[in-house]
Amino acid sequence: MSELKNTQPPTLRGVGTSTNHRNSNLELFRIVTMLLIVAHHYVVNSGLTLADGPIYSNIWSWRSVFLLLFGAWGKTGINCFMFITGYFMCKSKITVEKYLKLILEVVFYNIVITLVFLLFGYEPFSPVSFVKNLLPIGGVTTGFTSCYLLFYLCIPFLNVLIRNITEKQHFYLIALVSFIYIIMGTMPGFAVTMNYVSWFCVLYFISSYISLYPKRIFDNTKLWGMLCAVSVLVSAASVVMIAYFAERLGFNGGNTFYFLADSNKILAVVTALSAFMFFKNVKIRYSKFINSVAASTFGVLMIHANSDAMRRWLWQDVLKNDGMYFSNYLVIHAVVSVLAVFAVCVVIDILRIHLLEKPFFKIWYNNRERILFKFQKIENKIFNKLNIKA
Repeated sequence: MSELKNTQPPTLRGVGTSTNHRNSNLELFRIVTMLLIVAHHYVVNSGLTLADGPIYSNIWSWRSVFLLLFGAWGKTGINCFMFITGYFMCKSKITVEKYLKLILEVVFYNIVITLVFLLFGYEPFSPVSFVKNLLPIGGVTTGFTSCYLLFYLCIPFLNVLIRNITEKQHFYLIALVSFIYIIMGTMPGFAVTMNYVSWFCVLYFISSYISLYPKRIFDNTKLWGMLCAVSVLVSAASVVMIAYFAERLGFNGGNTFYFLADSNKILAVVTALSAFMFFKNVKIRYSKFINSVAASTFGVLMIHANSDAMRRWLWQDVLKNDGMYFSNYLVIHAVVSVLAVFAVCVVIDILRIHLLEKPFFKIWYNNRERILFKFQKIENKIFNKLNIKA
């Protein structure tokens, strides 16, 4: 538990990064990434991509192609966030405050959003669903939040591993897990069953290597900018080409996102990595505005993608994405909706931070040592009885 008892004030904001006067390049990257994730949800959570939905009913129309490209980057965005986390956390420590902030943020939004939908009669009450909606961890699958909370607890042990192997061993470890998860996971005919906890560990190995072993090539902004542009174009081309053949050959276009369909697909990884490396090297001075907005990107995710009910209410009932497919204002609707959802969620989360989080942690710090001392006593008693040495 030593890594959970750092007495320094917490610096966590959002997902594994600090806003403590750090240059704003990666903070801007987090904002861009979250906008891409919201755009992804605009398309996939609105009924547009159902088998009998408007996109696949006329897959080669400009409307379908636009929406497919607009919403193609959600899984890539997950990788982007995890590269940021690994890059910083491999040299940092998890404090009680860091993890507590994450848990409390998730629980807060789960409780508030669940109660709002129940009180307004949008969702019928079910004891099992009610309890499940309130829990911060709902399972170990491909849901980001639950898996991230569990993965975060693995970081101290992952750091012990990467700090006690050689650079060569670290490199070979990346090669091995990349072959298993990325290469085999992309090749047709191979099935790689994974959950996001294990996948996040793979990304952690990659980003921690970049952080721990600086290379000249890692700092080549032009190279990574070019690779980012190429990977984005190749990814977009893969979506368009699959859509084209789906229309020409008359098969369902449900695999349009094949090379971006999950976080371990090769183009989702390459695009995220090259984008991360580019933004890592871009020189952007500290911006209080950028860092403050970036601090609420995790909150944006917690709000707009909180539950099936939230997704249905937001994208289908309020914004009516499905009905906008044939509108002349489709592009405007898509762009403005994503920006508006992002902005509203940021404002809500900033209010939460100032009205709830900061006052709570003022109280917490006044009682911190007493609480941790009691926890330490309980921990010591259990370990002594089990004859477990520190």
